Amino acid sequence: MGQEMKRQQSREPEERSCADQVCSDPASGFRIGNVEIPNRLVLAPMAGVTDLPFRRLCKEQGAGLICMEMVSAKAVSFHNKNTVLLMETDPEEHPVSLQIFGNDPDLMGEVAAMIEERPFDILDVNMGCPVPKVVNNGEGSALLKNPALISKIMESVIKKTNKPVTAKMRIGFEGFDVDPVEIAGRIEAAGAAALAVHGRTRGQYYSGKADWQVIGQIRKAVKIPVIGNGDVTSGRSARAMMEETGCDAVMIGRAVRGDPWIFREINHYLRTGTDLPKPDKEEVFRMILRHARMQMELRGEEAGIREMRKHVAWYTAGMPHSAAMRRASNTISTFHELEELLQSNIGTHE
Repeated sequence: MGQEMKRQQSREPEERSCADQVCSDPASGFRIGNVEIPNRLVLAPMAGVTDLPFRRLCKEQGAGLICMEMVSAKAVSFHNKNTVLLMETDPEEHPVSLQIFGNDPDLMGEVAAMIEERPFDILDVNMGCPVPKVVNNGEGSALLKNPALISKIMESVIKKTNKPVTAKMRIGFEGFDVDPVEIAGRIEAAGAAALAVHGRTRGQYYSGKADWQVIGQIRKAVKIPVIGNGDVTSGRSARAMMEETGCDAVMIGRAVRGDPWIFREINHYLRTGTDLPKPDKEEVFRMILRHARMQMELRGEEAGIREMRKHVAWYTAGMPHSAAMRRASNTISTFHELEELLQSNIGTHE
């Protein structure tokens, strides 16, 4: 009985919408269950992007809630080595959310219990991944086609963990009659502590304009915190989403690639209404080298520098000669080669 009451208390939503509070003080923090989030900015879970080194950088720059790369419930149950690595956390990145995906309610619940003692704060269920290899297995955004299954999955996961459970969903799946407001209601009714809503359908992937209107409809329909996702790229757009939708926080995804400073800039804008200057080339290059060192600590030099190739392209996008730098970065294999590449484009050493 005591254990069940603890679960209830950890997820009990406030008995009101937080929308008015968000609009009046968008720079304040908020709560997900019993977890305090220091501000309204959430790093989206992104496969191949939000690994441990990059999450640490985003946390340092002011992300309020850090979300890890999604992991397969099946892979966790098989104790897959790569999946175990994806679940590693750093004490300094809290609060941090771990996201799992799958379509078997029993397995999802079993995995929630298996990882209960791992040092993360929030457990998230993926209902938004649009990639074919996930969707074709009936996972990710494919769950939107089966609201009853969503209810079963959420209930199973929530029953097996004491941590707040959240979900991340999209707003539709082409060819199927998906009611995102109904699905949000099911997620809340199952006992979820919060909900992130990406304002795009599965078929949009990451293109086109996010539908903030649907996010606002969901915000009005539920009492748990709603985190808006889609087209937040600056302080102005973050404030606009909060004001237009009433959402409790904003989730930042693709805009953060190569730009962990975006959290610093948005937090500053929400506090002051003014823009911070973008980091200059020297600061960007110092961040690239620091990021590379962190990757090497985690993976070793060869794998770490290979992982940095895409990040170099993101960090330098829009700079003079960025296309040439991107081509050159695809061939680097050592930290020294990375230093030389950056030095040749800045004229000074770190």
